Amino acid sequence: MRAAKRLALLALAVVLVWAFFAAGGPKWLTLEGLKSGLDQFAAWRSTSPVLLGLGFGAVYVLVAALSLPGAVILTLAAGAIFGLFWGTLIASFASTLGATLAFWSARYLLRDWVQARFGDRLKPINDGMARDGAFYLFTLRLVPVFPFFLINLLMGLMPIRSLTFYGVSQIGMLAGTLVYVNAGTQLARIDSLAGIVSPGVTLSLVLLGVFPLVAKMVLGYLQRRRIYARWTRPQRYDRNLIVIGAGAAGLVTAYIGAAVKAKVTLVEAHKMGGDCLNYGCVPSKALIKSAKLATQMRHADQYGLSATAPEFSFRQVMARVHDVIRTIAPHDSVERYESLGVEVLQGYGRVIDPWTVEIEAADGSKQRLTTRSIVIAAGAQPFVPPLPGLDEVGYLTSDTLWDALAQRNSAPARLVVLGGGPIGCELSQSFARLGSAVTQVEMAPRIMAREDAEVSELARASLARDGVDVLTSHKALRCEREERDGVVYKYLVVEHGGLERRVEFDDLICAVGRVARLQGYGLEALGIPTQRTVVTNEYLETLYPNIYAAGDVAGPYQFTHTAAHQAWYAAVNALFGQFKRFKVEYSVIPWATFVDPEVARVGLNEQDAKEKGIAYEVTRYGIDDLDRAIADGAAHGFVKVLTVPGKDRILGVTIVGEHAGDLLAEFILAMKHGLGLNKILGTIHTYPTLSEANKYAAGEWKRAHAPQQVLAWLQRYHAWRRA
Repeated sequence: MRAAKRLALLALAVVLVWAFFAAGGPKWLTLEGLKSGLDQFAAWRSTSPVLLGLGFGAVYVLVAALSLPGAVILTLAAGAIFGLFWGTLIASFASTLGATLAFWSARYLLRDWVQARFGDRLKPINDGMARDGAFYLFTLRLVPVFPFFLINLLMGLMPIRSLTFYGVSQIGMLAGTLVYVNAGTQLARIDSLAGIVSPGVTLSLVLLGVFPLVAKMVLGYLQRRRIYARWTRPQRYDRNLIVIGAGAAGLVTAYIGAAVKAKVTLVEAHKMGGDCLNYGCVPSKALIKSAKLATQMRHADQYGLSATAPEFSFRQVMARVHDVIRTIAPHDSVERYESLGVEVLQGYGRVIDPWTVEIEAADGSKQRLTTRSIVIAAGAQPFVPPLPGLDEVGYLTSDTLWDALAQRNSAPARLVVLGGGPIGCELSQSFARLGSAVTQVEMAPRIMAREDAEVSELARASLARDGVDVLTSHKALRCEREERDGVVYKYLVVEHGGLERRVEFDDLICAVGRVARLQGYGLEALGIPTQRTVVTNEYLETLYPNIYAAGDVAGPYQFTHTAAHQAWYAAVNALFGQFKRFKVEYSVIPWATFVDPEVARVGLNEQDAKEKGIAYEVTRYGIDDLDRAIADGAAHGFVKVLTVPGKDRILGVTIVGEHAGDLLAEFILAMKHGLGLNKILGTIHTYPTLSEANKYAAGEWKRAHAPQQVLAWLQRYHAWRRA
């Protein structure tokens, strides 16, 4: 229905344009044509001034709306016929109304197609227009070198409000309208349009057009001056950059700074490598590997071998985890970064003023360093819910469990894991595979709630097969501790459907998320706003433009790879922002949950697309049909691709299966560089590998969009050839 309306509107516009040219409109809308008809207009004005004004305005609106040549002549005519005041009034409102009609037409006919066609490539422009569109439009309206009809049409494709467009156009075109209407009052003296706007007038209009942007820059400068007013800037600086925190964001920031020969100091109070190396990604993946091997031994009969119950010391499993950490640690060590040119100081960093950081060493000694820029990369820590009785029964977190369990000979007999997110799911499955009776408690209706429902259900089924008792829609109320006959019993009380239930446990792991580290860095004293994270703008700047935040402490994502991604922007903006600043780009952010089978995603999934009202098509390929997966005994899972309807442009991908996190990389690259499924389909993939799943998913899309009419003609052609 909407397509029919668009077609009708387009047809009407074509007919009107044709009628204009067929009636000799271009001949009348010239300087000579205007002069020759001036007497007739004067006669009409003396007899019916109101009717002439309305008719003239209507013609002007139509010419502007259809983007026809002659708007300048009509503006001159307004001055020649109606004088300076009434001519300006009529021309100003008519030109703005016509421009708005052209704006609406472009928006109705073309905007959806243009936005769908170019997608993420328009995001920087869309963001800029949404933020500063009025400034840009005002500048373009005042500078007469830009064709106004083109501005009308292009603005219709951008995310600028109609009311804003109308108001800014009305004001912005007024100066130029006055110039031409005034010239029209002296029409007899004008021999050509070239002489109307002199170089001096043009320069004045250009300066007037640039004024809003210059004013914005000046206001920004004054605002920065006001922010820094209560602080005394150092005469000189000890460092170019000081980075607080040696996790993923801090390490990459410091490395980039040193690579471009800046003098950089990296401050870390605990372990180099941050949470990922010492408490998160690295140890958990080492544990997952041991747990997976134990499961494969139990099910060795699936591979033609004898199934056996694995015999192991849990202490040795944990010792391997720590060995892995020690092996990787040199990559993030003090020695390595000092060899790269970074000064590493062990101690607590606190921002004293916008250019000074105080470092307190473990022995209590303090030193202060001045710096041009500061990057806060303090990371995050596990969130411990305010659960009554939790402290009395004791608990572990994803940070503390690695040391707390390292000396045990066996895994916890009865383990409760609070939380159904990625960390909770990975730990639940791993400990279950290593012999623990695991109960996982999640308040939401399903685990891994950020994924599509089918993915959550598949993950739940996988955990259940490994013996995890997954309790969704269960709210943890309190912890209880009882002692009977000298034996301590610990319980978690949960509520489900209005009924309470006690879950007995030996150990409890809190895995309900992580919160940014915001205390102890001097943020409060400087008045730097914090919410759940440090508040930053799109350049990662805090309230003070020379103080940045990156990684988990800044959000919005808590991934090691996004922390490293942000670090590049923080480092470059901190060191070179006076020349060029870069906005952080989040359009292609991948992540993976390393349960078995793995769950990996980039871009939109179906629930995201529905929430945002984004139209999509789904293409699905079942990995159970993949040769290599069958040979490996891993024939489960799928590749699900969301694309623009009728197009091969990828909106998002979810992969569930063996090595899903690795398989996702091809789609990440494709989305980052605007490559569609046709490009993936046309790429040779090694046989037999799991990566072929990506190609076959692209093939499923191609098959669904095969040109059926062409295929029918080809069938007839081949039949004719056989005859």
